[in-house]
Amino acid sequence: MSAHTSIVLVHGAWHGAWCWRRVLPLLRAAGAEAHAVTLTGLGERAHLMGPAIDLHTHIQDVVGLIEAEELGRVVLVGHSYAGMVITGVADRLLRERPGCLAQLVYLDAALPYPGDSWSSHHSEETKAARTAAAQPSGGLHFAPPDASLFGLQGADRDWVNRRQTPQPFRLYQQPLEFDGEAWARVPRCFIDCTAPALATIAPSRARVRQEPGWRLIEMATGHDPMVSEPQALAGHLLALWRGASV
Repeated sequence: MSAHTSIVLVHGAWHGAWCWRRVLPLLRAAGAEAHAVTLTGLGERAHLMGPAIDLHTHIQDVVGLIEAEELGRVVLVGHSYAGMVITGVADRLLRERPGCLAQLVYLDAALPYPGDSWSSHHSEETKAARTAAAQPSGGLHFAPPDASLFGLQGADRDWVNRRQTPQPFRLYQQPLEFDGEAWARVPRCFIDCTAPALATIAPSRARVRQEPGWRLIEMATGHDPMVSEPQALAGHLLALWRGASV
């Protein structure tokens, strides 16, 4: 196994690198070099919230980590909204650093077609609610939901609720252009969190069952498996990493 294949974890909306706290030690204890990035304006970088933050800011956050850590090959894991981010990162790496991208892992994540925005496959009700939620900030950001939406209860729900921060809004309706043919040649996996299944992920869930080229893993847990089932999630990620490292 090559020691030069690393795992890069990219959190979803309202979260930060903190959400991987239970998973990172398990990955590293098994011998994987693993990194978690916090996207600009979120988590411990919430103080950087501003109107200039867009999808390309977050793509650059991940590319910047890969460059700063001098990672040779990467398994990119994107949770929820970060399906948009890792798709954009993949497009950059395929053009600028051929051979760097070992695998894409969409963890209960948004799955765009070229030209889609994060909002493209959401219901009109969801779009309207998120647009309305951004109005008090002048369109700058929108507040997180209660973590019970992710199937979390008790101390886990409280832990996530304390740490969630508002999500930049500009990127919600921003289209992502990428080379879909090149992207389709990358090994890719979708981890489907089914209990409870988050409604906004339903289009991705259906797509990976209809489209060739996907490896599908189902987890009987909610939308935040890094919190609710960290050991099981780490096991799946390690198996994918080992497969990508041979």
